[in-house]
Amino acid sequence: MSENPSPRILVVDDDKAVRTALKVNLGKAHQVTEVDCAEKALKLLDSKPMDLVLTDVAMPGMGGMALMREVRDKHPEVRVVVMTGYGSVADAVSAMKAGADDYLIKPIEKDALLLIVEKALEKKALLAELVALRQEVQEKYGFENLIGTTPAMLAVYEQIDAVADSNARVLIEGPTGTGKELISHAIHYRSARRNGPMVRINCAALPESLLESELFGHEKGAFTSAVRQHRGKFEQAHGGTLFLDEIGEISPATQAKLLRALESGEFQRVGGSNTIKVDVRVVAATNKALREEVREGRFREDLYYRLNVFCIQVPALAERKSDIPLLVAHFVRMYAEENGRSVPQVSNESMQRLMDYSWPGNVRELLHVIERAVILSKGEDLTGIMLPEMQKDNVPTASYIPHGMSLQAGLKEVERQIIIEALKDAKGVQAEAARTLGLSRSNLNYRINRLGISVKEVMYE
Repeated sequence: MSENPSPRILVVDDDKAVRTALKVNLGKAHQVTEVDCAEKALKLLDSKPMDLVLTDVAMPGMGGMALMREVRDKHPEVRVVVMTGYGSVADAVSAMKAGADDYLIKPIEKDALLLIVEKALEKKALLAELVALRQEVQEKYGFENLIGTTPAMLAVYEQIDAVADSNARVLIEGPTGTGKELISHAIHYRSARRNGPMVRINCAALPESLLESELFGHEKGAFTSAVRQHRGKFEQAHGGTLFLDEIGEISPATQAKLLRALESGEFQRVGGSNTIKVDVRVVAATNKALREEVREGRFREDLYYRLNVFCIQVPALAERKSDIPLLVAHFVRMYAEENGRSVPQVSNESMQRLMDYSWPGNVRELLHVIERAVILSKGEDLTGIMLPEMQKDNVPTASYIPHGMSLQAGLKEVERQIIIEALKDAKGVQAEAARTLGLSRSNLNYRINRLGISVKEVMYE
């Protein structure tokens, strides 16, 4: 494995003695390039990547402050440290206010030099890591991961494009497993808030007593287990987007508190008296028909209209079956890469089975079916596609058990029949039957012997 390259530092100073001293002090652990003016520095930066610029403030022609502004504008990834004399400390302070990462006072002490250079390079590494992380998140949750070309999905894309760059609240309605959370991320990462936090809370996963605390936070001592102050999801999402999943499940009391927060952008932590104001865009999702919930009196009408400024209806997978081949191809490739395998092919027969299935669990169910099949696949073809209705067909029934048989003997017979069916499906290949049953090969072989099953006879039944 090759070592990381040494950091690249550009020294800019019209004093040759200063440049030489800096190069000597930095040269062992860094790649140091030196120039005597800002104009040469800019020309060099256009052709050679650098990590850090050390520049004097006072130089003939373009000064260090002007150079710093040019570097910030054209090469924002490059860190800048300014150098100045004792009599020009004000220049260093001005440079810091204008965006310099740090400053050094001449004559420069070696220890101070190495410390400040190390801090600037660490900052560059952290910023590069943050950019890479944001890119990874955008690739995972971005618009491009919404798969489908049916008219219903094209309408969803158009709605996301139309609303993303506004501050309008969005209500996403659709059955469970259709990708509502993915749509909320697509809205966030296409908006001006993309560099702010994206915070999610599942309103159905928490009891009412905890939900208020999770939304608005609590003060130390607000209740028995409140041993420290807690910032709620609204505070955590300041400057970004708050995704309220399963919004239709919240109680009337929490609905009232949420309404007040949406109306004013202000709230108080549980047990607190200070008013907290936040800048948060709210995107909510539900698998319920909220308009019907309003008519039935289970959801506040005023809250519904606060949330439903812009509504996106997500179709069930059964309503866009022609998208299934695209989704399958995407999931197969994704899980093959995750598991370090070559991408298997999906036979026409397997694809037809996937197309014929009703998919009550929608895209999430399809994803899990493909993940399992990829894990079980052994070669170039995708085998082991097991749909829930097929699993249901394989569930043993009382018909396996002769009338009057004891419980212990009956369970043994059920086990025997399950193993026989698995062996038949696997055409006698015990390793494949073991995978289907979730057993090791040795465990299956033990059970076959214990139950007196003849694999040869099974294949000729």
